[in-house]
Amino acid sequence: MMAGDGDKRSFQQFVSEWNGQQGMETPSLHRDICHWLESQWQDGRRELLLLAFRDSGKSTLVGLFCAWLLHLLPDRRVLVLAADYHLAKKMVRTVKRVIERHPACQGLKPDKPEMWGAEEFIIRRDRVGRDPSMAAKGVTANFTGSHADIVVCDDVEVPNSANTDTKRAELRHRLSEIAYVLSPDGLVLYIGTPHTFHSIYSLEPPAGEESPFLDGFARLEKPLLRADGTSAWPERFPPEAIERIRRRSGPNKFTSQMMLIPIATEDGRLEPERLVTYAEDIRIVQVSGQTSHRLGEKRLRSLRIWWDPALGTRRRDGRKGGDGSVAVLLGEDGQGRFFLHRVRYLTVPAGSERQAAAIQCQAVADLAAEFAVPTIHVECNGIGAFLPETLRTVLGERRLTARVVGEYANRPKAERILAGWDARFIGATCISMTASWTARC
Repeated sequence: MMAGDGDKRSFQQFVSEWNGQQGMETPSLHRDICHWLESQWQDGRRELLLLAFRDSGKSTLVGLFCAWLLHLLPDRRVLVLAADYHLAKKMVRTVKRVIERHPACQGLKPDKPEMWGAEEFIIRRDRVGRDPSMAAKGVTANFTGSHADIVVCDDVEVPNSANTDTKRAELRHRLSEIAYVLSPDGLVLYIGTPHTFHSIYSLEPPAGEESPFLDGFARLEKPLLRADGTSAWPERFPPEAIERIRRRSGPNKFTSQMMLIPIATEDGRLEPERLVTYAEDIRIVQVSGQTSHRLGEKRLRSLRIWWDPALGTRRRDGRKGGDGSVAVLLGEDGQGRFFLHRVRYLTVPAGSERQAAAIQCQAVADLAAEFAVPTIHVECNGIGAFLPETLRTVLGERRLTARVVGEYANRPKAERILAGWDARFIGATCISMTASWTARC
C-alpha cells in the first residue's frame, strides 16, 4: 500500500457516490468489478487483466478507478494506451469529468487551463516533473520516453492490430515496451475482449513461446451470460436483447466479444444443413404510391442487389476466363432471415470485351426492373471503380429509380465472405428453388 491509500474512501464508495450523483444505480456486475479491482490493489497485485463483454461499462469503471487512485495520491502518473489514440483520449476525458465533478476530487483541478488538456492533464500535486498526471497514447505511438505509475491498456487488441501474425507480433513487441515506462512498484491493467484465437489475453502461449503473453496476471472474466445461462446485467441486457445481439453479430463475434472465448475463424463456417429452400416468388405490392415486396405471406423489410463485378469475359473456346461477375438479389424480413432469391453470373461474349461494362450494367438493370429493386450495391474495388456511374446512366436511360451505392472493401475478399456467412447461422438463410445459380446474361 502506497502512502495515503488508507486515508480516504474505498473504491466501492467512490463509485456509488459518483453514480448517485448521476442518478444511477450501481449494478451487481459493476460492484463485482469494483470489489475485484480494489481488493487486487489493496493486496499489492500489480499485474491485472479485466475481460468483460462489450458495452459492459468496463472502460468507464476503469476510468473511475484511475480517478480514485489519483484522489488517494495526487502525485501518481497514469498512462492510457489503446489501439486507437482517440479511444485512449476518451478515457482521459472521462477521468477529467470525474475530477471536475466528484465530491472527493474537489481541489484537484488545476488553475491554469494549459494544464487541463484533452489528451493529458496535470492535477494539483506536490510532485514536480515533466510527466503529466494522466496521458493518452496510441499503442503504436512512441511512448517509451514516458514514465508512469499506472499503465492502462484499454482495448489494445482490435481487429486492425491482431488480424495477422505480423500485426500480432508487432502488438506484443509494442506492449513489451511498457516495462521501460512503468515505475518499479507500478500497476499495469489490461481491459478488453479477445479479437482473435491467438489473443494476447489467451491462457495458451503463442506459437514459439513457452508461456501466455500475460502469464502471471491476476484475471477477472465477466461474460454476458453466467454459468446458469442468465444475464450478467439483466437490467440492461434482458433475454430478448441478448438474442438480438446474438442474431446480428453471429456466433463467432458473440462467442469472442460477449462470452470472451477466443475463436478460430475456421470454427465458424457455413453449415449447409442450415440453408432452407423455398418455392415462392417475390410479389411487388403498390400501396398509396409506395412499393413493398412480399414473399409468400412474409413482408420483406429490404430487397437489394449486391454486385461483385469482374470482366465476365469468355474465351474463344467458350470457357470462362478470370473471376466471375456475380449479382445477387437479397431479401431480408427483419426477423433474422435472409433470402437469396437470384444469383446471376454475368458474362460477356468473346469479342465484346469493349462493351463489357455496358452489357453487364444492362443485365443488372434487367434484374432491378423485374423486381422493382430500390437499391443496388456495387463493389468499387479494382475494375468496379467506374461502374456505379455507368450503371446510373443505364438506369436513367431506362427510367428506373434504383439507387446505386458504391461499396469500397478494405479487407481481403476471403475474410469478407466468411464474415458474411458467419453472421447468418443464428437465423436462417433461405435459397429460392428457382435461384439462377448458373444464369448466363
